Amino acid sequence: MKIRVLVAKVGLDGHDRGAKVLARFLRDAGFEVIYTGLHRTPQEVARAAVDEDVDVVGVSLLSGAHIPLVPRIIQYIREYGGNPDEMLIVVGGTIPHDDFPKLRDAGVDGIFIPGTPISEIIKFIKEKLPEKKKGGK
Repeated sequence: MKIRVLVAKVGLDGHDRGAKVLARFLRDAGFEVIYTGLHRTPQEVARAAVDEDVDVVGVSLLSGAHIPLVPRIIQYIREYGGNPDEMLIVVGGTIPHDDFPKLRDAGVDGIFIPGTPISEIIKFIKEKLPEKKKGGK
């Protein structure tokens, strides 16, 4: 069974080149990829994650709005009947290292900054998803 990944662009960030490149590489690596398109709300991303029954929610942010937006996505996943404790939640983009602990405390499993090799992201998903599904963090 293929790993299902939602790649999401949230908020006013209109730069989606990286998200599209990542989506293509994930697809080529055998993942099933759902791309939300630009300017999605946290509610839209959460609804898509639940409706599509994804294994991984990948949020791409270059706007600096990761602290308010990502925790809201996780909150809405719960409200819509999903279980973010059984999904990998990953965030990529221009995220200051000082914000990593805040995102992890909110439930983010992986944080990837510009320049991270895509092979590292693929390896992370393949290694961490089975642990997450078993109830590990």
